[in-house]
Amino acid sequence: MISTVPGNYPKIANRPGGQALRRAISSFDRGRIAAEELAAVADSVTVEVIGEQERAGIDVITDGQVRWQDPITYVAGNLQGYEIGGLIRYFDTNTFYRQPEATSTIAWQGPFLVRDYEFARDHAAKPLKPVVTGPYSVAKLSLLGIYADLETLVMDTAKALNQEMKALAATNPVLIQVDEPAIVWHRYKDDWDIFREAMDVLMDGVDAKTVLRTDFGDATGLPDFFALPFQGFGLDMVHGKQNQTLISDFPDDRDLILGIIDARNVRMETEEAVVDSVTLVTQHVAAGRLAVSPNTGLEFLPRETAYDKLQNMVHAVKKAQEAVA
Repeated sequence: MISTVPGNYPKIANRPGGQALRRAISSFDRGRIAAEELAAVADSVTVEVIGEQERAGIDVITDGQVRWQDPITYVAGNLQGYEIGGLIRYFDTNTFYRQPEATSTIAWQGPFLVRDYEFARDHAAKPLKPVVTGPYSVAKLSLLGIYADLETLVMDTAKALNQEMKALAATNPVLIQVDEPAIVWHRYKDDWDIFREAMDVLMDGVDAKTVLRTDFGDATGLPDFFALPFQGFGLDMVHGKQNQTLISDFPDDRDLILGIIDARNVRMETEEAVVDSVTLVTQHVAAGRLAVSPNTGLEFLPRETAYDKLQNMVHAVKKAQEAVA
C-alpha cells in the first residue's frame, strides 16, 4: 500500500517568494521577460513542489504540472491543429480553462512532456510519474472546428498522443498516468464506444506500465470498464461515490488508485475515517495493489492546505498498513 497524488499541485504559496510564478507570468505577458526566464522560474517552482510532496511523505509523486495552465490547454496547445481560445468553466468547478478548437488536422509535433518529466525526475528523490490528459477529454472539451464529428477528432487526438506516450515510455518511467475525467461525467457516458476505441489507439505499442485515472464522476454504467488496456485504474470516491459499488468486482491483476481525500474542500479528513475506508477496500483489493490519493488535482486548494492534507493522508496510510498487516 502506497500514497500518491493525482497530478497538479498549487503553484502559488502564501509566503515570501510564493508568488514568483504568478509574477513571472504577468511579466512575460507584458513583454518584460523572455520565455527562457519564465521557464527558469517554472523550473524553480517545480523543484519546490517536488520537495513539498517528498516532505509530506508521498511515495509516488508528480512534477506538480507547474507549467500547465490547466488540464486541457497544455496538452492541446502542444499538438498541431488545436488553437487555444477563450475561458470556459472546467466541469462544475470554480476554475476555468482556455477552450481549444480544432482548426486543422490534429497531429503530433514531437515530444512536449518528456523534458518536463526528465527534469522533474532528475530533481526527485522519490519515484515520479508523468501525467497525460487523455485524448477523449481533450477532444470532448474542445470545439470541433473543422471536424464533422467528435469521433474523428477523438481518434486523431488519440493517434497524436499515442506518439507522446511512446516517447514517455522510452524514458522508462515507473508508470504513466492517463487522466480521462470527461468519460465519467454523467452527461458524456453515451460516448463510451468512442472512448473505448480511443483507448486502444492511445495504448497501441506503448511499452510501459500505465494507469487510467478518472475524476468528477463514477464509472458505473460503463461496460467492461476494467477491461480497458491499462495496468491500473484511479477512481474518485468523493465525487463519484457510486464507484464504491465497483470495488467488489475489481480485477485481481490490476492496481487501484483510491481517490478518497477531498481535494476540493479545505476540511481535513480524520485519520480514522481514512483508515476505515482503506481497510474496507482491502477486503476486495490486495494492499500491495492499492495506492491512496486525493480524488482530483490539488490546485483547487491553497498550497498550505494541500500540503497538510497530503501529510495527514500519509499518516493515515501508515496506520492502515498496520491495520491490514
